[in-house]
Amino acid sequence: MNSIRGYFTGRAISSSCASVSSWRNLLRLSAIGFSVIAALQCGTCFAASAQKDPALRALAEAIEQVRAKYVGVVDEKKMVSDAIRGIVQGLDPYSDYLDPSSYSELRQDNSGRFGGLGLEVAMDGGAARVVATIENSPASRAGLQPGDLVTGIDGVSLEGFTLDQTIRRARGEPDTSVALTVLRKADAQASVITLKRAIIQSRSVTSALLGSGYGYIRISQFTQRTAESTVTELAQLYRKGGGNLKGLLIDLRDNPGGLLRSAVAVSSIFLPKDSLVVYTEAAHAESRMRLKSSEDQYQPKGRDEVLKQMPDLKTLPLVVLVNSGSASASEIMAGALQDNRRATVVGTQTFGKGSVQVLVPLEDGAALKLTTAYYFTPNGKRIQGKGVTPDTLLDQLAIDKVAGIKPAVHGTTPADTISLACGYSAADVPVADAVVGSDCQLLRAIELLRLLPVLTHS
Repeated sequence: MNSIRGYFTGRAISSSCASVSSWRNLLRLSAIGFSVIAALQCGTCFAASAQKDPALRALAEAIEQVRAKYVGVVDEKKMVSDAIRGIVQGLDPYSDYLDPSSYSELRQDNSGRFGGLGLEVAMDGGAARVVATIENSPASRAGLQPGDLVTGIDGVSLEGFTLDQTIRRARGEPDTSVALTVLRKADAQASVITLKRAIIQSRSVTSALLGSGYGYIRISQFTQRTAESTVTELAQLYRKGGGNLKGLLIDLRDNPGGLLRSAVAVSSIFLPKDSLVVYTEAAHAESRMRLKSSEDQYQPKGRDEVLKQMPDLKTLPLVVLVNSGSASASEIMAGALQDNRRATVVGTQTFGKGSVQVLVPLEDGAALKLTTAYYFTPNGKRIQGKGVTPDTLLDQLAIDKVAGIKPAVHGTTPADTISLACGYSAADVPVADAVVGSDCQLLRAIELLRLLPVLTHS
């Protein structure tokens, strides 16, 4: 599980208008949480405030009963931390309270060197649910898949763990081993999978020229250099295609997200200038934003000639392939291209991670990680808890079942064999072996790119 990047995911409030009331409740509950300190330091003044507020009165009564009747010694500092943590964690799966020690460790992790597993997770009922794995990481090589539940790490149950605690337990020195207890939907019992930690250094963009003049771009995550890398890969595709492409397939499957600005920049490559890419709704003005497409976000400095070689990028037919492992920034890009009628989105329903978390430092060295806003696609569809619905559903498991294919690592099955199993001949869908492998879903998406009308901006 790699560094905390703000797109660890899950399901939250289902109503968009709930964000305002949730924020107000948060402020009220936070005031209650911090009033715990006042209760311990100044019982009389807190009791006076509690008389005016039933919620504060209940909290004050609970504190006094614990002090008076609990059988053991009460660590009042811990009681304060636990009270605040309970208040914040009760808001949604992503908000959390970091005590001074945890917050200090987080700051060190973000600037230091550590080994990870290449695994994006969200907490789900006492377990860590896999959102996506990063390509060529220990997690992907071990066969971990979106939807898998990690119930324990090194024999320790994750029941009661926060997301940050889970991540810290999974991390360690590079080349050291960690044992994950994993439960899958189809399995009656959990299994233990041992992985070796590594420094996660993945290439975020790869490409291949498909048959008959079509291009393929795979974006595994959104980093600082993803937009520039995408332009570079596109230029290579155009050169290989003799200066022309008939269409492009953008593969965002199992892309857990990454940097918001990077997703906006990549979207801008294909969208007309000043097209709305994403906006947020929040109770506070500082958390509201509207991000639009701009050439400045992706144009390589001093490389104007590169873009001139690809004059049809704004009208090039596009198909975007997504699945349940497509989350956060990848959902923003898919939704932007879909709503702006620049691409046909195919695959399965995306994950539904569309919330903004910020770190709020506290005076005592602790911090709150709070959800402050929700992302919306240009047409006003909330991503959080819902995801992006494809224009055409392509269920990988259903396709594989019909084709009689067992799950396999991409690239292990000859292209002609898999083409026939998926209902095509190698001549019908001439593609690079390394791209297709045993991937019927990808073959179906390529066929859609070739045969179906693709929406373009009008």
